[in-house]
Amino acid sequence: MKSGIRWLLRITILLIALAAGGTFIPQPLIAPVKASSSAATHRILLLSGPIHTDIAIPLDEETRAVFSFLDDPGFPLDHPNAEWLVVGWGGRAFYLETPTWADLKPLPVLRALTIDRSVLHVDLAGHITEPQSAVTAFDIGDDELARLRQFIADSFVRNAGEIAPIPDAGYREIDRFFEAKGYFNALFGCNTWTAAALRSAGLRTGLWNPLPQSLRSSVGVYN
Repeated sequence: MKSGIRWLLRITILLIALAAGGTFIPQPLIAPVKASSSAATHRILLLSGPIHTDIAIPLDEETRAVFSFLDDPGFPLDHPNAEWLVVGWGGRAFYLETPTWADLKPLPVLRALTIDRSVLHVDLAGHITEPQSAVTAFDIGDDELARLRQFIADSFVRNAGEIAPIPDAGYREIDRFFEAKGYFNALFGCNTWTAAALRSAGLRTGLWNPLPQSLRSSVGVYN
């Protein structure tokens, strides 16, 4: 019994150390040097929930052009009230089958704790109020926003050049799910994808950010 408790204590200490190191060791280690002519004229948002994060990018003319492959009558990119394109990446079973905590089931949890195929969730949002605890805002330049758009666009699985929507999958009337590149697991999941997306936009994150709280802390320290 005592041996088991010691091992549990060691594992707990190791996880705490990894989480702390992942939060406070920056990636990239050396801050990038930005050209003085690159004005930070675009605002992007990190949207945080208890266990998941999304990225919201401004739904301007260039964003609509890059993501024109999403546009259809059921997902109107040109809707006059749409201000943001909201994107998240996650495990297929958990993401599709758990729209609310009341829908939590054992099998999706098991898949999330082991390994699962990944999906992208896309949605349109109107005005997002700032400041609020669940929203972290960053101002970036033209080149950084272009790289972020490309990172997100490259995360979609394509078959013969066409994206792969998941039929009849969504939480509301407009949002959609699509097959995504990569595999999900508890150590490298939705929040590590979000962190990689932010790094593509020239921001610094922690070395390993498996939880929203870790990601928010690291981007707050280094940006």
